[in-house]
Amino acid sequence: MVATDRVSAIFSDARAVHADALRLLEAGDIRDAAEKAWCATKRATDALILARTGEAPQFSSDTSRGLLRLAEADGAVNPLIGRYYSRQGHLHGECFYHGICEPADEVERRIRQTADYISDAARLAGYSDAA
Repeated sequence: MVATDRVSAIFSDARAVHADALRLLEAGDIRDAAEKAWCATKRATDALILARTGEAPQFSSDTSRGLLRLAEADGAVNPLIGRYYSRQGHLHGECFYHGICEPADEVERRIRQTADYISDAARLAGYSDAA
């Protein structure tokens, strides 16, 4: 694990972006909330990859490949894969880009449960106390 202030800062940013997602959701803006939750997911994944490899992904495709490589090396990371791609496809792709935010309860669930994803990524990165 790479212990750097940068990893902690990225996890803090992910939590702040997720808090923005929850505020948008409460204001009734599910589409923008979905995109914020996706961004929080990506940031947390970037932090995990940085913590484990010492290198931060530069592009979204680097994040996806980096997560798959981590899971291949450590089965404990594997449960994040489906959760990551679920948010990428449903929150980022369908809801934000295409405006298809249905069923709304499923989109809202994914937005809210992004907090769990961030916590799990932080734990896997050795930052379980990251707040």
